[in-house]
Amino acid sequence: MERSQLPAEFLESTLTPPSIIMNPGPCYGDAVRHFALSEGIARTKKGRYFNMWIGGGDSPQAYMVLATSDDGMKTWSKPCMVIDSQDPGTPLRRSVLVGNIWIDPRGRLWVFFTYSIGSFDGRGGSWAMICNNPDAKKLSFSKPFRIWHGATLNKPTILKNGEWLLPVSLWDRGKINTDECRELYHELDYMRMANWFVSTDEGKTWQRRGGVKNPDPDFDEHMIVEKNDGTLWMLCRNAKGLVESFSSDAGHTWTEPKPSFIKSMNARFFLRRLASGRILIVKHGAIINETPGKRSHLSAFVSDDDGKTWSGGLLLDGRDSVTYPDGFQEDDGSIVITYDRDRGGEREILCARFTEDDVLNGKVTSQRGMLSHIVNKARGPWRQGWEWR
Repeated sequence: MERSQLPAEFLESTLTPPSIIMNPGPCYGDAVRHFALSEGIARTKKGRYFNMWIGGGDSPQAYMVLATSDDGMKTWSKPCMVIDSQDPGTPLRRSVLVGNIWIDPRGRLWVFFTYSIGSFDGRGGSWAMICNNPDAKKLSFSKPFRIWHGATLNKPTILKNGEWLLPVSLWDRGKINTDECRELYHELDYMRMANWFVSTDEGKTWQRRGGVKNPDPDFDEHMIVEKNDGTLWMLCRNAKGLVESFSSDAGHTWTEPKPSFIKSMNARFFLRRLASGRILIVKHGAIINETPGKRSHLSAFVSDDDGKTWSGGLLLDGRDSVTYPDGFQEDDGSIVITYDRDRGGEREILCARFTEDDVLNGKVTSQRGMLSHIVNKARGPWRQGWEWR
């Protein structure tokens, strides 16, 4: 199909919401699902956990799955919500690929997701929807709304001044893997970077604040920490590992990105300020400034001095193909991390719970601690060629 043959109404179809399925049928069940890519985890004040991941493939066939746990993550529900845009009647597939979940200060559950023709059509779209009562027996979400182009892969960060900063990456043109879209959206090329969007009204509106053009870009997956002096410190994934940049004006302008002292794989990581004041990072490699050379040895470290030095080193999972950590800190100080293992083979979504002391001691001794706990395992037949990132 030539690019000119794509109907205009189809190109614009990703500007309207995809299907939200609140009662997923057996076609989304573990027995037929053949892929597992971790996206995010969250917990309500009353103790309900949510976990979100991608089924279908890291590909144009991707769709998003949400499950819950009401018993402290011991067991998990069947998929309770699916976001899916697959339609055999369209000229090309449309994917719901990457996103995250987040409980905001008001206790609302946010679901962020990316909607695009193919895996990435050059524009994409960062979308969100909100559940006002995530502890309800029957979940109800707002109508999805589009924040901007690009993709959101990590949670917002709340600054000391109350502003919410949301990472939105508009990927480089090399990520366009649909021939019919190769020459679309050149007008967006100057904003192909790790962007930051700000909300000053608790998520009612979002505005682009600034961004960093990543050298050797590879999905960005950027995260920030506000340092004690008010400086914003950003870590960003690129093809060679991690780069860092700093902003002294709340994200309007940023320093030129440089390679970070922290070494990890070309893969997603997790960075967050803890309630104690320490900074937590979860990345590949059992040593803070070394990497294993593959997606293995997923480990946690903490810093007491705003990231200058790092302590501990808790090995969360030493196996191969463990990746895409996301997490949060519970009210009792416990840290919860979710990730995936062997997306097309074992197809597992897993979680860990541990404390800062566990990180410092290098082993889990806390009463509620657990490692490599399975959230979900897909058992359907794997389809070759459906992994991208």
